[in-house]
Amino acid sequence: MESSDLEVAMSTAIPVTRGPRALSSVEGEARWFLANLAVVKLTGEEADGQFSLVEMLAAKGDMPPLHVHHADAETFLLDEGEVSFYADGRVHRCGPGSTFFAPRGIPHAYRVESESARFRVISSPPAFAEFVLEASVPAETLTLPTEPSAITPAEVTEIAGRYGIEILGPPGSLPA
Repeated sequence: MESSDLEVAMSTAIPVTRGPRALSSVEGEARWFLANLAVVKLTGEEADGQFSLVEMLAAKGDMPPLHVHHADAETFLLDEGEVSFYADGRVHRCGPGSTFFAPRGIPHAYRVESESARFRVISSPPAFAEFVLEASVPAETLTLPTEPSAITPAEVTEIAGRYGIEILGPPGSLPA
């Protein structure tokens, strides 16, 4: 794919469409979400309210705040890299091809252990994609952001709360 094709794919948000469809690896709504590149592949509306799908690219050391989803469960599918997931007092080290399931109501966090990691997040019901869309800015490239996010921790907490996500501690906090 030539760079002009890539720019068109990135800059054109996929219209809300129900029913079968196929997306290439560069299609979806590319967003800079905190320190990550998030590509929203399917919103809840597009999946008839059943789930959402977001592809994430994160750098070594990336760790979201300790949090709990009260409305949805998350399933992480690792494509590249190594990630440690923290939940229920345990550490789950996952590599390419691994799956980690974070049930609703269970505090969790993760940390990227490799130089980078690429993974997909399935949220059911679909709260996570909508949270990402509201708490991010359009990505200018399909790379990690080069500048820190302008969103404050207080704003992240407020936006997360609208989607049933409760922030329990700052990045680096681990569940008991």
